Amino acid sequence: MTYFPESNPANPARRVKIHDSIVVAIRSEGCQPTRGKLRDLSATGGLLLLSKALEEGDFVELAIPTSAGTVHGMAELLATKQESPSGCMQPFRFVALDDENHSILHKALESLLYQTLVGSRPAKRPSP
Repeated sequence: MTYFPESNPANPARRVKIHDSIVVAIRSEGCQPTRGKLRDLSATGGLLLLSKALEEGDFVELAIPTSAGTVHGMAELLATKQESPSGCMQPFRFVALDDENHSILHKALESLLYQTLVGSRPAKRPSP
């Protein structure tokens, strides 16, 4: 079965900030493969740091390595949010994921969310 993730503005998917550098492979028909760094990830999409903006509205294949495995999916590129001499931030939304990749994505999100929550808690002090 193929999933077609849809965003719901009334109940948006929780985005997880990526603190480690995750390099994403990006392929687009008729273009050379490129790479970007993943900054945010959710069940419906994410945010990439790219050296230069890709065309808004293009459909691309993404390969996102995670602790649960590599997520392979189709995504639509959205309007660039921020551009600078060092690169740009470009959001994307997933448009199709098969069962296995949908499962890997959800496991990866749970793991990243856990790491974020555990990492943000103050260390417990030993009892006297």
